[in-house]
Amino acid sequence: MNKIAARQNGSAFQGDAAALAEELRGRIRGEVRFDSGSRALYAADGSNYREVPIGVVIPRDAEDITQTILTAKRHGAPILSRGCGTSLAGQCCNVAVVMDMSKYFRDFIAIDPQKRLATARPGIVLDDFRAHAETHGLTFGPDPATHNRCTIGGMIGNNSCGVHSVMAQFAGTGARTSDNLEALEIFTYDGLRMRVGKTSEEELASIVRGGGPRAEIYRKLKALRDKYAPLIRERYPKIPRRVSGYNLDDLLPEKGFHVARALAGTEGTCVTILEATLQLIPNPKARWSRRRCGCWKYSSDDRSCGSI
Repeated sequence: MNKIAARQNGSAFQGDAAALAEELRGRIRGEVRFDSGSRALYAADGSNYREVPIGVVIPRDAEDITQTILTAKRHGAPILSRGCGTSLAGQCCNVAVVMDMSKYFRDFIAIDPQKRLATARPGIVLDDFRAHAETHGLTFGPDPATHNRCTIGGMIGNNSCGVHSVMAQFAGTGARTSDNLEALEIFTYDGLRMRVGKTSEEELASIVRGGGPRAEIYRKLKALRDKYAPLIRERYPKIPRRVSGYNLDDLLPEKGFHVARALAGTEGTCVTILEATLQLIPNPKARWSRRRCGCWKYSSDDRSCGSI
């Protein structure tokens, strides 16, 4: 069981799982689960896919996550961030070190009611996040059917919408999670931690001039943007539910070179999210809802209308 074959970039990877687990236990405060039962539990999500992971880490804080990633890199192991496993296309399944953010890494950090912004860890469940916002008369617009168990990090990974996201389309900046994303704090597989969001052309030039790993990332993103900008403007589908990932149009100058929004929908293939700042919208005082009797009512009251 010490040697686990993992597919990485289409080629075979041989990793010593026991050595990896031992080093992780010495470096992080969270839980390290490489036993067969835990690996089986995390082999599936809401889809029909099944991939048994190398092992599972349940981090307690951002330091646990960064140490997990750096340790995995030293062992040549892939990594995978996971929330509550509600994905329907196998996004939470891989032969990798799975980091479950939903148990401990789920803090609601801050809210600015005036600016309508809230910041939280990626493992927070959407309904818990909205409960904090609603005390200020605000809410988060995107609304998947799994709202009582899906996490904010998973919503960013999927670039989720949901049936009621039309509210965010008209009362906010758009129906998708990416449309309501202000900024991200991220960590790369190479060990770079940084905050990304909207970037003016002046700020972009300054970052590139500054040199270093961050400058190299921004330089390459700018080069990609500049090379394909005409095609992006002409060919990228202009539909409200375009959630297939790699939002290159969010790197255009007229979109503010918004790196955070460009990362939404990439399913953790580019970075690991440590913190997210999201835009909020006014919370409706009442909604159309189906009562227990089966009829529809524009109200916050879901009791029977008395017809039964």
